[in-house]
Amino acid sequence: MAQEEVEKKIELSWLMDFYGGLLTDKQQEVLRLHCEEDLSMGEIAQEAGISRQGVHDMLTRTAQKLFDYERKLGMATRFARMEEGLTRCREALGEKRYDDAAALIDALIRFDREDNNGI
Repeated sequence: MAQEEVEKKIELSWLMDFYGGLLTDKQQEVLRLHCEEDLSMGEIAQEAGISRQGVHDMLTRTAQKLFDYERKLGMATRFARMEEGLTRCREALGEKRYDDAAALIDALIRFDREDNNGI
């Protein structure tokens, strides 16, 4: 399997963690079989009870939906940014760089407020 295909499956799985609840049960099932079980189109078609072309079409549409949700809502990107900031803060605290940790916390609070329109 090409590296690019593996990376796309990982990205789709990541987006499904955030937006999977917005998909139909069938979309979730087909995407899970594709990304997590790594089944072929034929195997997914048999498992899901649809044609191979139906699997292909559903995967294409579902992936586009997930990318659209992320583009509009940005939850996965926001989560990754907050997680990175918290990791850096933990490292600063572990190294007893308290001023750096405080600055990181302040930056994360500002980022959170900007994302939530100041709320």
